[in-house]
Amino acid sequence: MGLITHRVDRSEIQPGDHIYTYRAVFTYSHHGIYVGGSKVVHFTPKKTAQSRDASSSTAAIINTDSVPSIPSSCCEIFPDCGFRQPGSGVVLTCLDCFLGKGSLHLFEYSIQTSLFLTKLRGGTCSTAASDPPQSVVHRAMYLLQNGFGNYDVFRNNCEDFALYCKTGLLITDSQGVGRSGQASSVIGAPLAAILSSPLKLLMPSPVGVATVTAGMYCMSRYATDIGVRSDVIKVAVEDLAVNLGWGDETVEAGDDASSQLTDYHVIQRKD
Repeated sequence: MGLITHRVDRSEIQPGDHIYTYRAVFTYSHHGIYVGGSKVVHFTPKKTAQSRDASSSTAAIINTDSVPSIPSSCCEIFPDCGFRQPGSGVVLTCLDCFLGKGSLHLFEYSIQTSLFLTKLRGGTCSTAASDPPQSVVHRAMYLLQNGFGNYDVFRNNCEDFALYCKTGLLITDSQGVGRSGQASSVIGAPLAAILSSPLKLLMPSPVGVATVTAGMYCMSRYATDIGVRSDVIKVAVEDLAVNLGWGDETVEAGDDASSQLTDYHVIQRKD
């Protein structure tokens, strides 16, 4: 367990684990659910990476799901790498393609409040408890076939997808920030700086102001963590589309597409 992140070796991860990797020199992280067999299910924007304006530095910082384009034949080792339903942002890739050139990190659950507050970066842990790995893999594979709605940077991104798969928790406040710790950090850091600005008149020491600002930042992240929020409910993955009002936007699985997938329903967690 690191102070900033929790880097792990490939041999340490197991089916149902929430993993992530950093992009663009640790500017942001991309999250997914490891389902076994060197495969990861994760949520990306329906728009491919090539169609974005790479020259926009602001978009690169805020877009937590800006991942390399995943073609239909991503690699020669796994024929189903890059599989996704038409119109869906949920994709199945091999672990190599998910990581790209990045390192492997494990998202931590059931973390103590004191440790949560010491984490210097959002999107690495939660105080919420994880469900059993079989339930996590089931949700991920179900959403691979049925979609996860429309991508939104602050309310429905790759980390939100992984957090839902791990916990089954859904936020009832549609106007607030989502489950993503990264989104909370993007909002919380400027807010903490603004709120602590008047203290500069009372605290001549820059160290004192910095300490208060850091404390406000950590508390803002903690307040939006799904483990402590009161506006969350447990929702079965089969009822997710109804609760979110996706309706006809939900992607229906086709027999031909389903035949391309390996059977992950009997995945057992390694000892």
